[in-house]
Amino acid sequence: MGFLDILLGRTEPVQPDLDVLFAIPGAACTVQAALGMAPTGAGAVCFKAAEGADRAVNESLALLGLGDTLDVRLTHDEFGFTWITCRQSTVDLPVLLTALHAVNSTLADAGFGSSLLCTVVGFGDAGHRLGIVYLFKRGTVYPFAPTGDRHRDTALEMRARAELARDLPVEPDLERWFPIWDAPVL
Repeated sequence: MGFLDILLGRTEPVQPDLDVLFAIPGAACTVQAALGMAPTGAGAVCFKAAEGADRAVNESLALLGLGDTLDVRLTHDEFGFTWITCRQSTVDLPVLLTALHAVNSTLADAGFGSSLLCTVVGFGDAGHRLGIVYLFKRGTVYPFAPTGDRHRDTALEMRARAELARDLPVEPDLERWFPIWDAPVL
């Protein structure tokens, strides 16, 4: 960072730590014990498709298609974001997170790291949904608990934050806990 950057208040972006994804299985045990919510076997990577990203997306989909344990889908939401969603019939969280890591890495290695928005892993119980959202550009996670019709369960999110903070780098700025209403895994 240069002198001019300091004067203008610019900061260097946080380097993403995709290894945080591999800490989610440990955090899942905490979430299950403390909140009674289990992994759903669904996860997704969200990104803004850029010109030329088709090849990297196809590589990611081909890589994920090598196994027979994942149902992989490519969807687009109303805001122009692309979601690569992975679902498992039998929940194996480490396998799911390895697949999501591969998608993130493939896109980042192809030069589309700045297009990556987040990775979401779904949790739930009989009446609640919870996503652990990894912010690619921040290297942090936050809980998101939609309740339907564009409302969220902030009490559940705060309880989840307290539990997740033991195992994961939780995003401290609540303003960055943006709602992902159309996440296909929640």
